[in-house]
This record gives sequence, structure tokens and C-alpha cells, in this order.
Amino acid sequence: MTKKSSDQNMSYREELLNSIEPNFIFSKKPLNRFKIQETRKINNNLDKIAEIEEIKKLINSIQNCNLKNNSQNLILGDGNINSQIMIIGEAPGIEEEKISKTFQGESGALLEKMLKAINLSKEDVYSSYAINFRPPEDRKPTTQEIKRYSIFLKEHISIIDPKIIILFGSTAMESLTSSNERISSARGKWKEIILKNKTYPIMITFSPSYLIRFPENKKFSWEDLKKIRQKILDLKIKF
Repeated sequence: MTKKSSDQNMSYREELLNSIEPNFIFSKKPLNRFKIQETRKINNNLDKIAEIEEIKKLINSIQNCNLKNNSQNLILGDGNINSQIMIIGEAPGIEEEKISKTFQGESGALLEKMLKAINLSKEDVYSSYAINFRPPEDRKPTTQEIKRYSIFLKEHISIIDPKIIILFGSTAMESLTSSNERISSARGKWKEIILKNKTYPIMITFSPSYLIRFPENKKFSWEDLKKIRQKILDLKIKF
């Protein structure tokens, strides 16, 4: 009796659905949820890639920019576009400009060691810069230049949508916080920025290139790295 009632209910539901949408097709095959999730992930990746390419086009369309006019390559970002950790440096140098990749040469090697110290690798994170062109003679970008490129950086962050942002150096700090505070004072404290109504935790610390010049400050960077590692654990971020 129960079986018959159940069959009648199922038949009624099918008739109701068919009356609303005549193209419904019922199947007894189980849903492949892994395939659905994988499809969503692929589509999400394609969306991110397309949006990143659009940012590149916008940056390349900038007019009357001394940085752009005196640089060979645009370096936007690289790494894992789905990473929950985004690291932002100050600006590319000569090694990065040669191959259009972030954090190369001696500073890149030091960055790898820093990440390894908290059980990460460069492949685990997404890397970018506050300024996307190498400044002439590797000079510090002006406040006007930082403001100009911060528009693209903020959009870039919204696309990657990380859970943690690490800012290496004063240019990266100024780009997102508009602060001219000394790195030695600003570093080591969790701060927040809001982009498109979403809050992102940020950690400001010394850049690898700065630590190469002033290795005595590595002890402070190590303290910052430990706080980053703890935040990764607190947010249950996995790689």
C-alpha cells in the first residue's frame, strides 16, 4: 500500500514538472557531484583568466606614463590563481623584467626560503606587484604613480579573492592603505582593507630585496612569518 502511494506521488510530481517545463528529462543515474564541482572550478578559472587579461589590456592602454614608457614588459602576476594567499611586492626589477615573472633572482630565492619557513612554496600562492612596470633605474615609485596603479591592484585582488594578503615593502603598503608610515612601525600587525564590500586581512612586512640589503632585519620578518602561519592555521587554509 505504501509502495503504491509512493509511486503515485512520484508520478504526480513528474506530471507537475512536465506541465511547467516540457523539456524535463528524468534519469535514474546518480549525479556525479565531483564532475559538477570540477566543471564549476574550470569555469571559475576561465572567468579569472579572462578578467586578468582585461586588467592587462587596461594597464597597457595607460597614456603618458613614465614607468610604462621606460619598461620592456608588463608584469601583472603569476602563481596559483585559486590560492587563498596573495603576496604583493613593490615593483619588478631587472630580473623580473627579463622574463615577465614575479620575484626572480636573489630576491626570489630569498622569498622561496621565507615561504618554506612556514611550509609554503611560491607555487602555493599568487604573486603580484603594486607597480606593474620596472621603474627607471629601480627608483622608488612616486605617490602619484602608486595611486594610479592602485586602481588596477585593487581590481586584481578582487579577482583573485584571497583570504590573506601579504604586503612586501612600503610601496605595496601605500598602494592599499595610502599610508606613508615607516615599514619598521607598520609591520607585524594584522590590518584590514575593504574592497567591493569585502574585508581582507593584510600583513605588512619587509620585502625580500630590502632584507638582502639589510639582513639584520630578517629576525623581524621571521616574527611576521610566524603570525602569517598562525593566521593560515586559524582560517584552516589548506594547500
